[in-house]
Amino acid sequence: MTQVGCVGGEKNLILETAPKPGTDEFAGLCQSLDCRPLGYRVVKRVFDVTFSVVAIVVGLIPCALLSVAIAADTKGSPIYSQERVGRLGKSFSIYKFRSMVADADDVEKYLSSEQLVEWRRERKVTDDPRITRLGRIIRSTSLDELPQFLNVLRGDMSLIGPRAITYDELTEYGCDTALLLSVPQGVTGAWQAGPRNEATFENGARQRIELRYVRDASIREDIRVFLATFGAMFGRDRRGR
Repeated sequence: MTQVGCVGGEKNLILETAPKPGTDEFAGLCQSLDCRPLGYRVVKRVFDVTFSVVAIVVGLIPCALLSVAIAADTKGSPIYSQERVGRLGKSFSIYKFRSMVADADDVEKYLSSEQLVEWRRERKVTDDPRITRLGRIIRSTSLDELPQFLNVLRGDMSLIGPRAITYDELTEYGCDTALLLSVPQGVTGAWQAGPRNEATFENGARQRIELRYVRDASIREDIRVFLATFGAMFGRDRRGR
């Protein structure tokens, strides 16, 4: 595990005494680290709701047809949910279109020993055999993440922010965990729209990108990430996604 923001025994001491995600103390710490101006937060929320409503209305029929195709392809429910940790350390269920076989949670059934090591470290696998043929298409174009507009409307997420991760993955951020969770997690973000295949937890680049976004969060930065997302969707190979 790459440590971010703290070193040596000082880091271990901080982690042992720091409030834990899910507690009121942790939520208060996150709020104290949120330096975003009120005006920016209001504009961001208005844009989130407006864009999500438009996307849901426009995509209703295409998504219904896609759901039928996914159900036939994966032999499972077209939409699935996973527990993730959101702003202030609160858990929520994130929605996605299914892109893997229905029993994909049985990782030992499908992954080699080398792939299992990568999965446990990064929660993603290069050339994952669990991804279906249609799943590779919807992943390469980020169509699998369309149901997350429902999360945005519910207030679980924002359109742009750090990647929503699991509680297990929080350990990768060390004593910067509260800073990471001081802002809403995003459908897309600086890591997703950047060098995501090269920026991993192991080399620490993913943490640096996500935390840099949190520190620099602004309308200008959100516009940059929003535009870069289209390049990430259509402009390069994303097989390692």
